[in-house]
Amino acid sequence: MLSSSITKMEKIIARGAEAVIIKEGNSVTKNRVEKAYRHPTIDEKIRKLRTRAEAKLLEKAYKIINVPKLIKSDEQKKTIQLEFIKGKKLAENLEKLDYVSICKKIGDSLAKLHDNNIIHGDLTTSNMIYVDNNKIKEKNKKHQTSNLIINDSKSEHERARGVHEKGKVYFIDFGLGFQSPKVEDKAVDLHLIKQALEAKHPLVHQKAFKAVLKGYKSSINQSKVIKQLEAVEKRGRYKAQY
Repeated sequence: MLSSSITKMEKIIARGAEAVIIKEGNSVTKNRVEKAYRHPTIDEKIRKLRTRAEAKLLEKAYKIINVPKLIKSDEQKKTIQLEFIKGKKLAENLEKLDYVSICKKIGDSLAKLHDNNIIHGDLTTSNMIYVDNNKIKEKNKKHQTSNLIINDSKSEHERARGVHEKGKVYFIDFGLGFQSPKVEDKAVDLHLIKQALEAKHPLVHQKAFKAVLKGYKSSINQSKVIKQLEAVEKRGRYKAQY
């Protein structure tokens, strides 16, 4: 039903278990799909709650790290509209780039999220986009030619999120994200990115994860979280034996 309503100006760029992502112009819209195995009333409620929760997380995360800007959300339609980030998906390009530097950025961004009690919940390189410095300069030129007035507070906000660094890593898809102060939840987030690096980037995963941990040292709770990560991994190894 969704596909038949897509116009010529729109394009499906991703289709997952929970949602379909449609691109139109400089924005993308995430449409949460119905689940036939759930009771319609329950399904309606779950999709509304998840749409609302994801929108709130994105708004909060946008003030802290590089994430797509939320344009609007519609709980009734179960949709979230975001700015389109034109860059390289790290799942397909990490090894071709300066992966050590990039993974350090990943760790630092994750530390900032965790210090604000935001858990991503699905931290893989498939949910990260890299925009190189040339793209950033291009974007800045467009802002200048359009005579946009950027106030001081916005400039400070952009500097805090690393706009002027050499390349940026964007975290996307907070659909499984939530807020939690628990060290366990933060350790699981780290465990997820470690597993993702091992599975998707086997040739560089050890150096890559070391760089993630190096970046994560900026977290105020890094020692507690890394200690808990060891406990999470021990549980995983124990289960694998049985």
